[in-house]
Amino acid sequence: MKLKPEFIAHESDDTSVLVPTGDANWSGVIQGNKTFGAILELLKDDVTEQEIVDALHKRFDAPEGAIERDVTRALDELRKIGAVE
Repeated sequence: MKLKPEFIAHESDDTSVLVPTGDANWSGVIQGNKTFGAILELLKDDVTEQEIVDALHKRFDAPEGAIERDVTRALDELRKIGAVE
């Protein structure tokens, strides 16, 4: 899966945001933390959910299962708004 070009990711300090362009079929802003920003960064390339989980395990020290839950939750939201292909 990959982030659609109709969406722009931006990171500032500890906040990550995802905004649609005029070509997107969704309007609004999604705001998240560094983990969400890392997920968006990985979605610039075609990756699987497991590849995202593996990359985040290398980057963040988190309790067992926490990264998996965060990735699943984030991807579910991105799918709902049509942000990933």
